[in-house]
Amino acid sequence: MIHVKVRDNETFERALKRFTKACEKSGLMAEIKKHQYYEKPSESRKRRENAARRKMRKMMMDNR
Repeated sequence: MIHVKVRDNETFERALKRFTKACEKSGLMAEIKKHQYYEKPSESRKRRENAARRKMRKMMMDNR
């Protein structure tokens, strides 16, 4: 669980911005977006395979 303590003389907007940054840094927002709808097993497999291909292609380009 993410906690943000409001500092002395800190505005609500500033504290909310720090909270939002902490959520993004922890990967919470990505996890929520991923679970917004059901993904079929075949779709998730295709997504993982495409990510692996992109990673491999990037590694090959870096080695040149």
